[in-house]
Amino acid sequence: MIHGQTLAAWCASHPLIRDLIALRETSWFNPAIAPAATALADVGLGADDVAQASARLRRFAPYIAKVFPQTAAAGGLIESGIRPLPRMQRLLLIDASLPMSGQLWLKTDNELPISGSIKARGGIHEVLKHAEDLALQAGLIRPGDDYAALDSDTARAFFGQYGIAVGSTGNLGLSIGIMSAQLGFQASVHMSADARQWKKDRLRASGVTVVEYESDYSAAVEQGRRQAESDPSCYFVDDENSPHLFLGYAVAAERLKQQLDRAGVRVDADHPLFVYLPCGVGGGPGGVAFGLKLIFGDAVHCVFAEPTHSPCMLLGVHTGLHDAVSVQDFGIDNVTAADGLAVGRPSGFVGRAMQRLIDGYYTVVDEELFRLLALAHREEGVKLEPSALAGMPGMLRVLRDRDYLARIGASSARLANATHLVWGTGGSMVPEGEFARYVERGRQL
Repeated sequence: MIHGQTLAAWCASHPLIRDLIALRETSWFNPAIAPAATALADVGLGADDVAQASARLRRFAPYIAKVFPQTAAAGGLIESGIRPLPRMQRLLLIDASLPMSGQLWLKTDNELPISGSIKARGGIHEVLKHAEDLALQAGLIRPGDDYAALDSDTARAFFGQYGIAVGSTGNLGLSIGIMSAQLGFQASVHMSADARQWKKDRLRASGVTVVEYESDYSAAVEQGRRQAESDPSCYFVDDENSPHLFLGYAVAAERLKQQLDRAGVRVDADHPLFVYLPCGVGGGPGGVAFGLKLIFGDAVHCVFAEPTHSPCMLLGVHTGLHDAVSVQDFGIDNVTAADGLAVGRPSGFVGRAMQRLIDGYYTVVDEELFRLLALAHREEGVKLEPSALAGMPGMLRVLRDRDYLARIGASSARLANATHLVWGTGGSMVPEGEFARYVERGRQL
C-alpha cells in the first residue's frame, strides 16, 4: 500500500505515474495554473519581502567585495549574466524537426562567484540574514554602518561563538559553508552519498566540517536538523522550508529584468518568456519563479526539470501529496548523475505555495544531460555540470505540446517573439579533469 492505495489504484487515478516508475522521460503541464494576480497570494510572501532581501544583499556588498575580491568589479553583488545560445538553439530544433522559433538564452548562474551555482544567491543571503540579526542584537554593527567592518578579528571571534549547519547534495553546502566560515561561524555541512568529492574537499579547505552519509539528501538534512536542535547556538539552514533562502533566490528576478531590458528583450503578453529551471528539493527554482511571477506576471511561464530517477516535485504536485510522498514510495531509486537534483522528497512549502504558478514539469534521462553538456561546451563554450543541463530540453517540451500552447494562448506569432531562458544552475567550478570526463561521456552519446 502507498499512502492508503495500491500501486494499481495510483496508476489508474494518475496514469502519469506509470511513466515515472518506468523511468521514461515525461512532461506534464499543469491544468490548475491560475493568473499570477490570484495565485501569488498562495505564497504568503510579497514584493516587499523580496525588496528587503535585495536591500540586505546591498548592505553586505562592501563586505563581500572586500573578502571575495572576485566580486569587486560588481561592487560586491553576487550576480551572473545572460547570453544567447544561437548555435545550440539551431541544433536542438533541427534535431527535434521543429521550425526556428523565438530565441534561446542562458542565465549563467554556473558562473556566479564564491560557489559557482544558483545556491550562491539564496544560500549566502540566509547566512547574511542570520549574521546581521546577531550582529545588530549584540551592537557589533548599527543601522547605516559600513558592513565591511565585519571583516575583523573582533567580528570573527563574535561569530565563532555560533554554529551554522545545513544538509546538502553539494552546491548549497558550498554556499552556506564558504560564507559561514568566512564570517567566522563554526560551519558544518551534512552531505549525502551522491555529493561530489571535490565539493567536500573544497569545503574542508575553507575550514568547514563535512559530515558524510551513505544515504540520500533527506537523511543528510534530517541529521543536520538534529544537530542544530541539540545545540542552541547552532542555526540550521532548512532548504526544504526556509523563506530566507527562497527570498534570496527571488532577488535574481529583478536583476534578470534589468539584464533583459539592456539586451533589448521585451517580455509582455505578445512576447512571452519561458524559463526552464532544474529542480531538486525546489527551493532555488521556486524562489526564482516566485520573483519572476512578481515582476512579469502572466507573461512568464516557469517550467521545472528533474532527472527521471528523482522526479520528486512532479510526483508531489501531480498527486497533491507534496512532501508527504517520496520517489522511493513508488520504487524509484533517486540515483542520478545529476547530484544537485538527487532529491527523493520535495519541499512541501514550495510545492504548495507554487503549485498554481508553475506551468509544467518534465523529466530527463542522465544520458541526455551528458549529451547536451558536450554539445553546449562544443557549440557555445559553456561549462555546465550535468544537473545544469536539465533545463536545456525545456524549449522542445514546450513547443511540442500543442494542448499546453493552446491553453495559454501561445499562437505562432507569439511563439516567434518568445524568449526561452535556460537557468544554468552550476558548473564553472567543476575540476577540469572531472569536466573533461563529463564531456567525453557526452561525446560518446
